[in-house]
Order: sequence, then structure tokens, then C-alpha cells
Amino acid sequence: MEDLIQKIAVWALPVLLAITGHEASHAFAAKHFGDKTAWMLGRCSFNPIKHIELLGTIVMPLLCLALGGFVFGWAKPVPVNFSALRRPKQDMLWVSLAGPGANLVMALLWALLLRLSGSLGMDYFAVPLMLMARAGIIINISLMALNLLPLLPLDGGRILLSLLPRNLAWQYSRIEPYGMFILIALMAFGVLGTLMAPFLSLGYSLIRLIL
Repeated sequence: MEDLIQKIAVWALPVLLAITGHEASHAFAAKHFGDKTAWMLGRCSFNPIKHIELLGTIVMPLLCLALGGFVFGWAKPVPVNFSALRRPKQDMLWVSLAGPGANLVMALLWALLLRLSGSLGMDYFAVPLMLMARAGIIINISLMALNLLPLLPLDGGRILLSLLPRNLAWQYSRIEPYGMFILIALMAFGVLGTLMAPFLSLGYSLIRLIL
């Protein structure tokens, strides 16, 4: 129990910031490109309370920590009316990139904090700070990599949708209702990590430039 409490203390803030920052960035990007749906619902905010989803933001990460596996979670998806964007097909790319982009930025900031904490030595405050910074890097790079997979309804799927010619984009969009089932199948067959590997490698390569 004590070990679990220590894990929660280390991981709670990084997970909360990673998940809510991801969704808030989608909301701000959508508003910037012309869709005010999320703004009118109060989702253009980095206040975690605006984005918390009980199962995805609290229960699932706690369960992952308790079982000692990969920490995973999600927040309430930000509603985006892509047809309300000024250039729906082109702007979809930037709105979709905003979430993974925010995770990359947060990972880099945690890397800076990790480097700073290393300069403090192994004192009472430095060790927890280092552990939290490492957790922040892991969760943000992992969320970035997962969401960049070219599978609807993930952000990577919407990015691909925005890049495809209209006739192919329409055909590709038809898989969205089955996207989460495909994702679960990829996890069950143990190939999800392999598909995420290029994005993970890219993220950690950028992190090493700081460390």
C-alpha cells in the first residue's frame, strides 16, 4: 500500500497535466481556426476540472499503477465541429496536431525540469522531483505516440484524413465506428507497441537533445 501511495504521489500530477493539457490544446486550436463549440462549453481552459472524466482520468490510471503496468488514461474528448472551421479539411490537420503537439511540449518541459533537478544533487527535494519529471516524460511521449497512430478516431487518423484526397478521405472515414475495436485488437495481439515505436523513438530522440 505504501508503495502504491508513493507511485500515486509521483504520477498524479504528470498524468493529470498530460491528459487535460492534450484536450485543452485541441479546444484552443479549434477556437483559433473558427469553431467555438469547445469554447462555448468552457473547454478552452487548462483547468483539469473542465476535462476530467472519472473512468479515464482517475480510475484507469490508478488501476494501471496498482497493477504495475503501462499508465494509460484519457479525459472527456473536446467536441469539435470540423465543418465550422474556416477551412475544414486543411484546419483539421492543425486542430488534430494540437493535442500530440502539446504532449511533446510538456515532455520537453519535464525534461528541462529533470535536468534542473539533477543539478540539485540527491537531496530531499531533488529525488521526488526527478521521479516526477521522468513520469512526466513517459506519460507525455506515450500519449503523443498513441494519438499519432493513423487510426480514426485518434488524432493521427484525423491528420491522415485531412491529407488524403477527398474521395479517399471519405472512404477512410467509414472505419471510424470500428476504430476503438481495432485499437483494442492491436493491444490484445501485442502489436500496438510496435506500431507506436517510431513515434516513441522520435519523441525520446528530442528529449535526449535536452538531457
